[in-house]
Amino acid sequence: MVLEVTRDNFSEVIESNDIVIVDFWAPWCGPCKSFAPVFDAAAQANTDITFAKVNTEEQQELAGYFQIRSIPTLMVFREKIIIFSQPGALPGSALNQLITQVKELDMDKVRAEIEAEAQAQPAQA
Repeated sequence: MVLEVTRDNFSEVIESNDIVIVDFWAPWCGPCKSFAPVFDAAAQANTDITFAKVNTEEQQELAGYFQIRSIPTLMVFREKIIIFSQPGALPGSALNQLITQVKELDMDKVRAEIEAEAQAQPAQA
């Protein structure tokens, strides 16, 4: 199942699911239309992951917040952290490979890296 996400439910979807894969798309976008069946098939094959779509035409505030410049753009959240963001439609095999990598990711290591980067940044005045 693929959820239609809006600014009203986006935070809830991200916060209440371990892994969320978001497809930023638009109805007029040819590559978005050709990617849709690939995205839907991945959603059916991976019921342990939340798949969501954001219509950038209707949700311009969300698209602006995430600085979406080209569509489709795929964004993956795991434990509320963006771990992947890339414009362009992926072939099914590449999307499946990405899903495998996301599931295998050591989130303790990711959080440690984020913390280390935050420590390295000079304090903002």
